[in-house]
Amino acid sequence: MANPSLLILPGDGIGPEVMGEVRKVIDWYGANRDLSFDVSEDLVGGCAYDKHGKPLADETMAKAQEADAVLLGAVGGPQYDVLEFKLKPEQGLLRLRKEMDLYANLRPAQCFDALADFSSLKPEIVGGLDIMIVRELTSGVYFGEPRGIEKVGNERVGINTQRYTESEIARVARSAFELARRRNNKVCSMEKANVMESGVLWREVVTEVHAAEYSDVELSHMYADAGAMQLTRWPKQFDVIVTDNLFGDMLSDLAAMLTGSLGMLPSASLGAPMANGRPKALYEPVHGSAPDIAGQGKANPIACILSFAMALRYSFDQGDEAARLEAAVEAVLADGLRTADLMGPEGGTPVSTTAMGDAIVAKLNDSL
Repeated sequence: MANPSLLILPGDGIGPEVMGEVRKVIDWYGANRDLSFDVSEDLVGGCAYDKHGKPLADETMAKAQEADAVLLGAVGGPQYDVLEFKLKPEQGLLRLRKEMDLYANLRPAQCFDALADFSSLKPEIVGGLDIMIVRELTSGVYFGEPRGIEKVGNERVGINTQRYTESEIARVARSAFELARRRNNKVCSMEKANVMESGVLWREVVTEVHAAEYSDVELSHMYADAGAMQLTRWPKQFDVIVTDNLFGDMLSDLAAMLTGSLGMLPSASLGAPMANGRPKALYEPVHGSAPDIAGQGKANPIACILSFAMALRYSFDQGDEAARLEAAVEAVLADGLRTADLMGPEGGTPVSTTAMGDAIVAKLNDSL
């Protein structure tokens, strides 16, 4: 039986550095857990523009469509700010999401006990936090038509349209319910049904999908603004939150900062199942390319490593091995090892990007 395929797109800035530490972890699984991958590597973002004149070559897009999973580092850099919009590095990532139809964006917010003091909230509020926000990624107000800026009378008018079909809502709701079955079996759906017709439809469709297919999962509803308030008041009341593109964008960023550092946060974008039953999938850290520290060994590789853990869990049905990797990360943090972004008043042992990766591999060895 062929090994599952993994396409790695390190990208720009710190992307290649953090992805180098992921390659160590991938190699460890092949050598120690009989879990090998057919790994290929290609370009996306600014480096792709430098070579091909576009942020994602057609050949790379084709590879992504065929791979069992795609793992991306980061894209962008100030040298590309002068490019026209369609050539900017970020357009490579957006093309991947659109053409792979990755409609369910999974953004975990997990606070390791060793980092509870990094949050702006009290440690007792965020300690042990482990929630998942499922954001609809390919529709809603970011894509709806009509849109644009036009002249009406004597002034300009900006127009964006919030638009959702039943099927778009239903498929992301199913993703959330399926995910909840793997976790604590609770879903909270967030919208603005009190003032938006799209919110009314969202609530109706989520309720219908729940009643017809997932009555074993606990479902609640909350207005998105109230949800933001509750995330900062008592975030551990939630398990899985499902919401639309706009609210998901804002709520996931809010939840991310509950954990104290963007350098710790992975994400997954999932689409429809392929012929082998696996969903089309793109995994990436939440952080950006951080060009100001690129090449200095200061980058935190944990978010990218945890993105690979998500791939183990959601693309390759290796939940136990994902948990092993997550435990290794937690153990390293408990030992006090800290990359530059994690150095706070309480101190810790400063380590480089490569030293953090080596320490995580050492903890994986200890787990055997």
